[in-house]
Amino acid sequence: MIEDFLTHGVRDVEEALRKAAAAEVIPRFRQLGESDIVEKSAPHDLVTVADRRAEELLTADLAALLPGSVVVGEEAVHADPSTYEAIRGQAPVWIVDPVDGTRQFVHGDPGFCMLVALAVDGEVKASWTYAPVLDECAVAVRGKGAWLDGRPLVAGSPEAGADLEVATSHPDFTTEEQKRSLLGLRVDGVRPRPCGSAGLEYLAIAKGELDAVAFSWELAWDHAAGLLLVTEAGGADLTLTGEPFRIGGGNALPFTAARDAATARRVVELLADAA
Repeated sequence: MIEDFLTHGVRDVEEALRKAAAAEVIPRFRQLGESDIVEKSAPHDLVTVADRRAEELLTADLAALLPGSVVVGEEAVHADPSTYEAIRGQAPVWIVDPVDGTRQFVHGDPGFCMLVALAVDGEVKASWTYAPVLDECAVAVRGKGAWLDGRPLVAGSPEAGADLEVATSHPDFTTEEQKRSLLGLRVDGVRPRPCGSAGLEYLAIAKGELDAVAFSWELAWDHAAGLLLVTEAGGADLTLTGEPFRIGGGNALPFTAARDAATARRVVELLADAA
């Protein structure tokens, strides 16, 4: 059933994303009122009416596309944390971030996206990264590659001798121990900078425009889609202990995703040495 869907249903998910964006996200871009925005855990952790309504629409449409599947959405989990457990279950699971980069969305910055991943038994089978204002849609299917608007994505390798550009977690989302690890990137030959939308940072790696990320949180809706996109574009990911990232959780943090395996190893070594 899953393989048949991955052969014939990939385009349907893209259409569901475009539908949700057109109905609930784009009409509210740069049009939000104060009552449309709520702070969750911190000033940088926001939710808007667009997040909630887009997730509701995607939840209905994605579940209908694949009978027997379940949906784990960021806003639904915020309302009922127990729903996150479906990621570790047996049923095919859609992992949804209706607006990744809500802070950018709230401030009228086009640098946000919508993320969907399809996972089975803890393995991501396909992913979709849609940036509605930028009009870009990236798709990855495990074992079959990654594409941006129909063009193959190849991450390549960093230029020999050039500084590595690495996007890192915002300090608000790091423990003191993780902050020490991330300070390991402040060395000659590496240029760390704060990350924006996680989904768009992963897309930048897959495009070969960013060398790596170093993130300190593991919520699946932020990472599942992008990690498959990077892997299928030829990149690699590693946690602090040198193991691949697991969407079910329990990862040693921080972790990295990078344009190639050598870069991933270098970033992890710097993070581990500073821990």
